[in-house]
Amino acid sequence: MDKYSFLNAAHTAFFADLYDQYLQHPDSVEPSWRAFFQGFDFGMETYNKDQAVAEMAAVAAGEVDCSFVSDKLQNEFKVLKLIDGYRVRGHLFTKTNPVRDRRSYSPDLSIETYGLSQADLDTVFDAASVLGKNPSTLRDIVKHLQNVYCQSIGVEYMYNRNPEVISWIQKRLNINDNLPSFSAAEKKNILYKLNQAVSFENFLHTKYVGQKRFSLEGGEAIIPGLDALIEAAAEKGVEQFVMGMAHRGRLNVLANIFGKPTQEIFSEFDGKDYDKEYFDGDVKYHLGLTSDRKTSSGKSININLAPNPSHLETVGAVIEGITRAKQDRYYPDDFSKVLPIAVHGDAAVAGQGIVYEIIQMSQLEGYKTGGTIHLVINNQVGFTTNYLDARSSTYCTDIAKVTLSPVLHVNSDDTEAVVHAMLFALDFRMQFGRDVFIDLLGYRKYGHNEGDEPRFTQPKLYKLIAKHKNPRDIYADRLIAEGVVSQDEVKLLETQYKAVLEENLEASRQKDLTVITPFMQNEWEGFEQVSTEAMLQTYDTTFSKEKLTDIARVVSSLPEDKKFINKIKKIVSDREKMFFENDAIDWGLAETLAYGSLLSEGYDVRISGQDVERGTFSHRHAVVKVEDSEEEVVLLNQLKEQKGNFYIYNSFLSEYGVLGFDYGYALASPKTLTIWEAQFGDFSNGAQIMIDQYISCGEDKWNNQNGIVMLLPHGYEGQGAEHSSARMERYLQLCARHNMYVANCTTPANFYHLLRRQMVTNFRKPLVVLTPKSLLRHPMVVSTVDELANGHFQETIDDSSVNKEAVKTLVFCTGKFYYDILAERENLGRNDVALVRVEQLFPLPEKQLKEIIASYPNVDDYVWAQEEPKNMGAYAYMLMNFNWIPWRLASLKAYSAPASGSYTRAKRRHADAIRMVFDKNLFRS
Repeated sequence: MDKYSFLNAAHTAFFADLYDQYLQHPDSVEPSWRAFFQGFDFGMETYNKDQAVAEMAAVAAGEVDCSFVSDKLQNEFKVLKLIDGYRVRGHLFTKTNPVRDRRSYSPDLSIETYGLSQADLDTVFDAASVLGKNPSTLRDIVKHLQNVYCQSIGVEYMYNRNPEVISWIQKRLNINDNLPSFSAAEKKNILYKLNQAVSFENFLHTKYVGQKRFSLEGGEAIIPGLDALIEAAAEKGVEQFVMGMAHRGRLNVLANIFGKPTQEIFSEFDGKDYDKEYFDGDVKYHLGLTSDRKTSSGKSININLAPNPSHLETVGAVIEGITRAKQDRYYPDDFSKVLPIAVHGDAAVAGQGIVYEIIQMSQLEGYKTGGTIHLVINNQVGFTTNYLDARSSTYCTDIAKVTLSPVLHVNSDDTEAVVHAMLFALDFRMQFGRDVFIDLLGYRKYGHNEGDEPRFTQPKLYKLIAKHKNPRDIYADRLIAEGVVSQDEVKLLETQYKAVLEENLEASRQKDLTVITPFMQNEWEGFEQVSTEAMLQTYDTTFSKEKLTDIARVVSSLPEDKKFINKIKKIVSDREKMFFENDAIDWGLAETLAYGSLLSEGYDVRISGQDVERGTFSHRHAVVKVEDSEEEVVLLNQLKEQKGNFYIYNSFLSEYGVLGFDYGYALASPKTLTIWEAQFGDFSNGAQIMIDQYISCGEDKWNNQNGIVMLLPHGYEGQGAEHSSARMERYLQLCARHNMYVANCTTPANFYHLLRRQMVTNFRKPLVVLTPKSLLRHPMVVSTVDELANGHFQETIDDSSVNKEAVKTLVFCTGKFYYDILAERENLGRNDVALVRVEQLFPLPEKQLKEIIASYPNVDDYVWAQEEPKNMGAYAYMLMNFNWIPWRLASLKAYSAPASGSYTRAKRRHADAIRMVFDKNLFRS
């Protein structure tokens, strides 16, 4: 070998570090070295040493003779490739599955795969430096890699593109060879929590035979894991936890992590009635809980488990919204203090599209929460579906790679490994403020529920499971062997815990009713749950004209030192004319003034949805952009009397996930006007599960109030089936008792007061508003300043322009259609027709409607008029809920699609429906 070769001028550890850097981030390496390493990689791939050397010579420096590269240096590179192989593919060769044999992958991680041989095992390599070790033999290097990457924890992270993240993970993994290292006291506590998990399930299984409980058996290690996570997070400054999970293990988590009294759980199993009449409750494994917990070091922390329905992953969006609301309210400068934990099932996390939406929002300005810890209770079966039929990806957690989040696959039978992985995940989240996933590979001891027969579909698997020891017994045997505990101590743990359960069971059976504690009741002090009567009362939504004028000045003038496009200048200057010169406030300005008035009274306002900053129809312009720099200017944040915070965010193209997030936000922040706006009303179809399972019935099922507002653009302007109807009939079908408001306003002032009413009451109900499109700039759709300052919300608006004695036909309608009918009435000169607007559809103001009807003594023709087809809109709802008069319908006939795609046809049908209002001889079948 040429002693003057440049390759011998540096220690081989230098090349090792440089090559490791190249493997992780090729572009960060100096170009000539990068070319050299590329040549070496090419040779390794072809397994031809001569060709490799020749290729290196060709690409590295042209004139450099790479025959000078010693065998020693070449082997150093091979060891580095081996290390990289473990880092990238080690997770495929772990011992993480407690009940199944792993699939085999090729090529494997044998040293021969990387061009090394058994003869190299005792050779010392400087390449160990990239592992944070001194020069070591290949044998020791392989042992270290096996411990770190191929034992009970498999780690995926090399797809990350941030060198700082990769470096941090690698250093963290190298501590203790990524193997747990707990003190005797810590091990005893792990056993204590594990015993609670196992004994709780055994107790329920014997006392409530065959009842559904979605047991945790096979995944009990999550209990000591969560316990350790919460304790450690509290020490790192976390003050609140927000957790969401589906059914599997929920009762166990409620009892042994959240401290829910088992007496209450037993009452729920016994099927007793509830202590309140106004809500119907839900099955026990859907309920949530908020509690305050003292950690072992004496810290007080607030922990929340959100209620959720059987739509498995919906709650993931909800807990992100709850978390963000708490962060905005209590810790705006340090999001790390509220930690969201999402517990998934393996089939659900892989199969439910909302998971992708939640992951995509995790780093967006309006939705980020400082990193979520995702725990997957991996049963390896989805209901009856084998995992090979449940996904196309290698792992159920491959969704994590969307945001380059690390994943730890853990053998759920190795409880110490589970706790170790939990603590790793916590440290990562606190360090980087990003998501991290833990895939707990276990099994499901029984079927999908305790009444199922799993051997119908997985007979071989369930033969193995039937013989398999539970995690507590596995861990107890290990600690007994280590001398940490004795057999008697283990038995005593079980006996004592079961004695407490027996005592609580007996006490629960002395009670006649089940008590359901509302979730997050601490956030709702001062608010009451009310019935329909309270919802129909008139509330004071007046606001000082002087203060309203101050707000108008701010939102109608742009900063003089910044340049804006001419259209923005005109829009803002038109506000000034509307308010100060014409006394004619349009929809957009009334909405803006409503927000400003609430902000000045100390309420927060949050609006999110697609294109909400300017509004789909360019009516809002809550955020305006400086022309040259695109700097954002939010005029509502410049109010001199502003006491609340104004948040407005254009969402990503999601309805399901974003509405779930905003529902969660409203659930945790009753003093925030929380609005989700659909780009077009029927786009809410994509979020129907949130509407059906949360918004319309959350109070009835879970005793929770929620003031979420949904703004749904609605109106037939010939824009086709998908841009006409907000499907109001679906919301009206969901309405019952006192569950929510549905409104379709026709004046800016009424919309203004509707928004203000949503906040000034001492209760909260979801509000669905069918908002206009063409009315945003309709010359008749204006209100006076006095109507805003001194008015109130009107559930109905009678016709003040007619002589009631002369009226023969009384027409009821809602929303935009009123103006279409009004124009035709003026065209026809029909003074015998009166138009009544139903501004609030639910709760239906029956008393007001009856009074209006009674005020028209000579009417013999009662019309319900709507622009929607007969089988849509509010007609069926009015027939069912207001049968005091014989309705005649004026509408389009029944159709399967909401509107025609032809503008000409749509307008013709629309005109036909209007003619029916004025001609009782026309009939639409």
